Amino acid sequence: MTATPGDLTRGPARPGPGPDPDPDPDPAPDLDEWWLTAALRAAFVLLVGGSVARLLTHDAGNARTGVVLTLLLLFAAVYLLGQVLAPASRHGERPTVRHLVWLGVVLALWLALLVLAPSATWCAVPLLFTGLHRLPVRIAVPLAGVVVLLVVGAEIRVFADTPQPGAFNPNLVAAPVALGAVATAVLVHSRRLTARQRRLIEDLVRTRGELAASERHAGILAERQRLSAEIHDTLAQSLSSQRMLLQAAERHWDTAPDTARDHVRDAAEVTGRALDEVRRFVRDLAPLDLAGSTLVPALRDLAARGGEPGTTTVEFRLDGPDPGPLPEPVEAALLRVAQGALANVREHSGATRAVLTLTCMEDRVTVDVADDGRGFDPDRAPRRGRARLRGHGLPVMQARARQAGGTLTVESAPGRGTVVTVSVPLGTGTPVGAAP
Repeated sequence: MTATPGDLTRGPARPGPGPDPDPDPDPAPDLDEWWLTAALRAAFVLLVGGSVARLLTHDAGNARTGVVLTLLLLFAAVYLLGQVLAPASRHGERPTVRHLVWLGVVLALWLALLVLAPSATWCAVPLLFTGLHRLPVRIAVPLAGVVVLLVVGAEIRVFADTPQPGAFNPNLVAAPVALGAVATAVLVHSRRLTARQRRLIEDLVRTRGELAASERHAGILAERQRLSAEIHDTLAQSLSSQRMLLQAAERHWDTAPDTARDHVRDAAEVTGRALDEVRRFVRDLAPLDLAGSTLVPALRDLAARGGEPGTTTVEFRLDGPDPGPLPEPVEAALLRVAQGALANVREHSGATRAVLTLTCMEDRVTVDVADDGRGFDPDRAPRRGRARLRGHGLPVMQARARQAGGTLTVESAPGRGTVVTVSVPLGTGTPVGAAP
């Protein structure tokens, strides 16, 4: 739909819904590592205790009993103290020299016990889990195989040394091999899970860093857009008005000195208002026209001074009741859009008449700026080069409408004028005509 000099108003447009962000919850800590370590230590103490009990009950009169008992107690002490004094490194890190020395001493003591007291054979079970699962896989797997072979050899030796040997029990070979296979499988699986978790954590940290950088960049762009909009709505429009007033004064300087002086005074007044606007903008305050006033008087004053001297007449219309005070962001957005639209009328349209209309309904407030100028084709509007730079006002007005929760539409055609409409919905608790 297009505008004509006789019909320079349009109705409001429909606003669209806004986004609904959804924050992510924080993960809970994992205590599985602590429970695994505690269970393995308890199993080690139980196995060593069983070996000591068997030694004291079956081999009490043996000459090597004292030596074996000392080795068992030393073996237990070195193993348990090493958990504190030489702890394993974190997953993915190389084992420390202290941990490797401790592991070597523990294995040496176990081998000595294996020779002197085969009952200490199963004390190797905790070693398979706690001692080897932090070593590199290329070292841990062969070492676990060697431990399993030693256990099988010790079991066969115990069977051969039995005074009344019976039929050979296959479990003497199968059980250690099965246990070693399980321990190795758990080792490899744990390593893979740990590596996968580490990669996920690294990806998460990198993603969070990228998100933080993206948010900072978005904040910088938003602030630049805000500064651009404020500069366009204050300095650029004021300078444009000053230029037109001074050009008009120059045209009448010789033929009508009084008119020229009036234009110069108007230019000085515009300069003063622009200076006040810049000061309020620096303090991030509302537009100067809304200081101690509401939207209707501000738009009426804007229309009174919004035309180009001698060429454009701006008329203000109020359609509906006076809305009274509205939320400050709504009033500021509507006033700024009206200022930008009238600035475009003065600078680009070549219009002789413009109408600024404020339409107040129960659920929304709409501002229309219609002119009878040369118009343009919105679909074929240039987007690059100088023309795009001169059309900076429309993107700024669209951004202001979105920030207030409303929409902005532009209707125009060559030779048929232009209508700029901004419509902002009001909350259900703020009816038109009542204070928020």
